[in-house]
Amino acid sequence: MEQSIYRSHILVCGGTGCVSSGCKEAQDALKEELAKHDLASEIKIVETGCHGFCEKGPIMIFYPEGVFYCEIKPEDMPELVEEHILKGRIVERLLYTEPTTDKNIPAYQDIDFYKKQERLVLTNCGHMDPESIEEYIATGGYEAVGKALTEMTSQEVIDEVKEAGLRGRGGGGFPTGLKWQFAKDTESDKKYIICNADEGDPGAFMDRSLLEGDPHRIIEGMIIGGYAIGADEGYVYVRAEYPLAIKRLQKAIDQAEEYGLLGEDLFGSGFNFDLHIKAGAGAFVCGEETALMNSIEGKRGMPRPRPPFPAQKGLWGKPSNINNVESYANVPNIIRDGAQAYKEIGTEGSKGTKVFALTGKINNTGLAEVPMGITMREIIYDIGGGISDGKKFKAVQIGGPSGGCLPENLLDLPVDYDSLIEVGAMMGSGGLVVMDEDTCMVGVARFFLDFTQSESCGKCTPCREGTKRMLEILNRITSGEGRDGDIEMLERLAENIKATSLCGLGQTAPNPVLSTLKYFRDEYEAHIYDGKCPAGECEDLAGAYVIDEDACIGCTKCARVCPVEAISGEVKEVHVIDEDTCIACGACEPECPVNAISQG
Repeated sequence: MEQSIYRSHILVCGGTGCVSSGCKEAQDALKEELAKHDLASEIKIVETGCHGFCEKGPIMIFYPEGVFYCEIKPEDMPELVEEHILKGRIVERLLYTEPTTDKNIPAYQDIDFYKKQERLVLTNCGHMDPESIEEYIATGGYEAVGKALTEMTSQEVIDEVKEAGLRGRGGGGFPTGLKWQFAKDTESDKKYIICNADEGDPGAFMDRSLLEGDPHRIIEGMIIGGYAIGADEGYVYVRAEYPLAIKRLQKAIDQAEEYGLLGEDLFGSGFNFDLHIKAGAGAFVCGEETALMNSIEGKRGMPRPRPPFPAQKGLWGKPSNINNVESYANVPNIIRDGAQAYKEIGTEGSKGTKVFALTGKINNTGLAEVPMGITMREIIYDIGGGISDGKKFKAVQIGGPSGGCLPENLLDLPVDYDSLIEVGAMMGSGGLVVMDEDTCMVGVARFFLDFTQSESCGKCTPCREGTKRMLEILNRITSGEGRDGDIEMLERLAENIKATSLCGLGQTAPNPVLSTLKYFRDEYEAHIYDGKCPAGECEDLAGAYVIDEDACIGCTKCARVCPVEAISGEVKEVHVIDEDTCIACGACEPECPVNAISQG
């Protein structure tokens, strides 16, 4: 029988990010080292879900001290065991280093990345074994579903979710309780509840981390949702590219069935509920709820005209409710602790927290859960640690391909559903990409439009053809062939696509273009009328480099790194760059010790 009392616990992050950076190998080396010192029965190793600080993986936290070690390798294990476990000394070189102060921070809770977070849905992620139903129950798991089924009517459950003010975390922010009410009020002999775990936004991994780190929370939220609307069967639609999430979710379903938490007569209430996993084929459009239902039915993932809405006629023609992973993950907290406790977090129109995937030109990339109403500045500078390499902030893309790019003067904007819509962006599923001064905003718009155009299902003409025409114009502009009138044409096409596309994905596809035109119009004009890319990213518009004669000291460093020998000059004499030979590769600029080189 496994010993249940240990003098120490070591939590090893087992999320996809840490797995890909070698956590399994480090964990094996740790077990081997503990065995050498006869410590295997005294120290328990727990493989957890994602801690959120993915770029610092593999991550281990040593308890009871709570020391956070990051970027560990198998060869570090002898030192960790010898110094930390046997001698009680912290291994400084494996601690997290603050990017702005170079200060080592031992305690998990003292790291800036975590300090301003408020973890509700991520509360268990990184702190328990996601493959153990016993650990989930020990943290209060399944108390909410027990309360709902034995103490509340289905309408009381819906009323509590309405009162809490929970809005859908998948993108549009529609009130969850109202959505449930529509499905409940539709009469039918069969209903379905569906979890949309098909996050296709570039750089987004919120749903994956929740399913990997706390799968029972999503199951519990879906059981409560099923009870509320009168559904006895549910589906979790997961991207096939998430094998670890699928594995852990299936194990959680099996455990819940074994414990009588799925199946027939749950908690003696007479309510039956079964849950299945459907692995998606990876099409971005399957994140749209009607296309997702088509995919579950074995059809091509293409949107359906609405009305009828899924609450009236959904999966296999039956009333259905669809929410995303994060939406369901909020439900147990609301039912267990009450709507009033949930309402204390967030703003008037946006209650609770939101999980964001921080990526791009930022020091601390990873997964962060923050209270609604926090400013973008706090997310980027206090949690994200500021812009990497000492560069200046330029813009932040929020909401993925359906969202918008916001400039520096909007950094103090409160992050909630309504304020983002007002400035031409949207919450989306939670992707947040930070860009620095060297980012071309026309190129950013082209990148996102290229993604949505290639992912268009092709069913409706506005999305299929309209996004293609917009992309052709953006390709022209970034290749130095922009024309007078291109900006106006982009705006007309964008408005038409938004007004006439069949589904929400097509309707929001032009948002990155419209937001960059709104806040960075001068960059479009520079590309078209001046033949220049202000950021120097567009190769066809990159001018040759020049050397400031007054600043050059003739050190020859630039000439030595030029791959095409475009730089001439003798030692201690002014150097010159031949514009006809220069390929604008930029190799010379960082080599100059006096900053005498710039792009013309």
